[in-house]
Amino acid sequence: MTRLVAPAKLTLGLRITGLRHDGYHLIDAEMVTLDFHDTLEVRSGSGLVIEGPARGDSIGPDRDNLVLRALRLIDRDAAVTITKRIPAGAGLGGGSADAAAILRWAGFTDLEAAAALGADVAFCLVGGRARVTGIGEQVAPLPFVEQTFTLVTPPVFCSTPAVYSAWDDMGGPVGANGNDLEPAALVVAPELVRWRDELAAATDQQPRLAGSGSTWFVEGAHPEAGRVVTTVPTERLVDWASQEER
Repeated sequence: MTRLVAPAKLTLGLRITGLRHDGYHLIDAEMVTLDFHDTLEVRSGSGLVIEGPARGDSIGPDRDNLVLRALRLIDRDAAVTITKRIPAGAGLGGGSADAAAILRWAGFTDLEAAAALGADVAFCLVGGRARVTGIGEQVAPLPFVEQTFTLVTPPVFCSTPAVYSAWDDMGGPVGANGNDLEPAALVVAPELVRWRDELAAATDQQPRLAGSGSTWFVEGAHPEAGRVVTTVPTERLVDWASQEER
């Protein structure tokens, strides 16, 4: 059995810079890897089992599952059990992280092919801290900065396609706090306002939305207000990729 770690990611800022001919939005974002994660156990055989209370955004019809798509991309077969800790629809890259863990296990490094699985997969494959452009396939590593954040993830599923569609319908607003998708996310899920305001009141800071939502975050440790996490350098991912065999 091989155990893999699939760490969450946090989008600190996101600008939409254009629209590609095939309808995909072009972005300019800063992303970082966080120190909480899903765990994947890989064995010989085939099939997929997903466990844990935070069943993540990799879940869907079997053929559409990002882990199974990653296995098809690398032309491998395996029996995979995922223990989910990264919540679904939270903008924290749960399904993308799972797929990237499989690609890293196989030594796969083609970022364009990784991004074809999902926009965040390429960053999750590289990890650390990076500027992410194009449709997510261009990942330029940045110097590591040790940071602590407090996250609040409401029990609200934010559909990324729905948020992008709302952003288009709104005429492409420029969002506050460096995230162009924030106004659209609040249209798709207006109940997010309550959680933003509660985090603001608890920390005396202006919360930022993680990507298309639904996670709000502020800098610093505020354990009474939410989940405290820290950033992870790329080197930690290399350590996590040293698989445990038994």
